Amino acid sequence: MPDPAAPVTSPSHGAIQAHPAIIFFDGDCLLCNGFVDLMLKLDPAGVFAMAPLQGQTAQHLLPPLSDQAEDWSMYYLEAGTLYSQSDAALAVMARLGGLGSVLSWGRIIPRPLRNRLYRVIARNRYRWFGRRATCRRPNSQEQARFLP
Repeated sequence: MPDPAAPVTSPSHGAIQAHPAIIFFDGDCLLCNGFVDLMLKLDPAGVFAMAPLQGQTAQHLLPPLSDQAEDWSMYYLEAGTLYSQSDAALAVMARLGGLGSVLSWGRIIPRPLRNRLYRVIARNRYRWFGRRATCRRPNSQEQARFLP
């Protein structure tokens, strides 16, 4: 697993540059899709772009993913810094502002403890919350917010 706050280099890609804050999510996971739906509602200004872990953008910008989807993490890329696991969720909340900023105070919990809880949920997310048969497809109003 990469360092959750390690800088990464982004290729020169117009869609990426147009969306400097990208949330990478498991497009098959119902819990992850619920989080994306929430972000779309809480971010009407379009600060965040969304990209499925199964997509081309993730293949270009993220480290190689495990063959086991249960080992995957949510990632958040902002200003050349890549966050994963609980750090990704907390960075998104901090950027969201408002109540999200309050939730981002979860950083006071030591990272090993936060990530242990995160991993338990990630490993069981399909069993507890369900799984889509195919990756999420944005509707026409959401399409500009999603990267391939």
